[in-house]
Amino acid sequence: MCNLDCAYCFFLAKEQLYPGSRFRMADDVLEAYIGQLIAGHANDHVTIAWQGGEPTLMGLDFFRRAMAIAERHRRPGMRFEHTIQTNGTLLDDEWCAFFKEHGFLVGISLDGPAHLHDIYRYDKGGKPTFDKVIRGLRLLQQHGVDFNVLTTVNSANADHPLEVYRFLRDEVGTDWIQFIPVVERINTDGRTLLQEGNTVSERSVGAEQFGRFLTTIFDEWVRHDVGKVFVQTFEAAARSWLGLSPRMCVFDQTCGLGPALEHNGDLYTCDHFVEPKHKLGNIKDVPMIELVSSDQMQKFGQDKRDTLPQMCQQCPVRFACNGECPKNRFILTPDGEPGLNYLCAGYKAFFTHIDQPLQIIAGLLRQGRSAAEVMPILARADAEFARLLAKAGRNDPCPCGSGRKLKHCHGAQPARAKTGADSPTNTIYR
Repeated sequence: MCNLDCAYCFFLAKEQLYPGSRFRMADDVLEAYIGQLIAGHANDHVTIAWQGGEPTLMGLDFFRRAMAIAERHRRPGMRFEHTIQTNGTLLDDEWCAFFKEHGFLVGISLDGPAHLHDIYRYDKGGKPTFDKVIRGLRLLQQHGVDFNVLTTVNSANADHPLEVYRFLRDEVGTDWIQFIPVVERINTDGRTLLQEGNTVSERSVGAEQFGRFLTTIFDEWVRHDVGKVFVQTFEAAARSWLGLSPRMCVFDQTCGLGPALEHNGDLYTCDHFVEPKHKLGNIKDVPMIELVSSDQMQKFGQDKRDTLPQMCQQCPVRFACNGECPKNRFILTPDGEPGLNYLCAGYKAFFTHIDQPLQIIAGLLRQGRSAAEVMPILARADAEFARLLAKAGRNDPCPCGSGRKLKHCHGAQPARAKTGADSPTNTIYR
């Protein structure tokens, strides 16, 4: 259930799985969930995550009961991290004081400035929601609540990467951002579906468009904001360049770490796969620890790795991408093999583009130095490129190293920086 009616919401169709339901979690399910979650942890750090729809529709009393249940099940030395994803429109001082008291990390959904956010994020009456979201966000800030911003990247805001990023960084004042691509598969009759159809809605971000969005923001971030603003995709990539787990499920080799619990206790392999064939069972019948360790769940997770097309297996950026989310693997490779990710072209361009800066960052970190030192390194490289560019004639080879004449490369569009593998600093600091 939700008080908004966002055009691209992929969960609205799930109502048909539970006809006649009020979509409210009863106290016996709440008790089972929290108790089993805590019991299933061998370590003392437990994350209790709340999503919806819009979870604040459950009301504060529900969450107060949840806190009391958690305290009853707490083992000595155990630490809870409560997280909630909200559209922010219903937040008030009482909600924010509650979040602060219990140390909640609040994710708030915001797609950029008003003229971009309100294109697809409106309420049940079709009215814009930006002002209400910002009001809720400011209340979080006033109460000192930790928050981050989740921004969906769609066909409308994807052409404005720097406007979106600078708005979130400078006007909103967030230092942690998550970018989620909108990919809506549709059938031939135009119905939006989750796991059928090989075309996408007009709201969906284009593959190359998404790659340009990430690349443009990365170039701004890596020159000005390393260590100050944390962009989840960039952090995951940096970990991959260090040979570590990306800690972002879409880029992991396997799936299976993000099961979704429905209001009645039904557990599914993932919130993008809330479908009958991906139902693991009900936690009132089988303990959650058994469901998440079941053969069905293990196979679901391993299939991500085992069903990669040959093209992906041979890809030079597979270590960072791993075929991304299985929900987006619905197009054919050039050789006609199924299972290629719809966003492949964009991700490949992005991961190729960021290779050299991330090699520098990885090298700095391995030496025990700050990743932020990459910024002056790039500043010197950019200045050197500008010097070489000023000296080059129109028919001379472009100093970026592309092999093209200046007039056909960086000299052709002097007002716009090139992006892609031939970006100047990719050559200068190599």
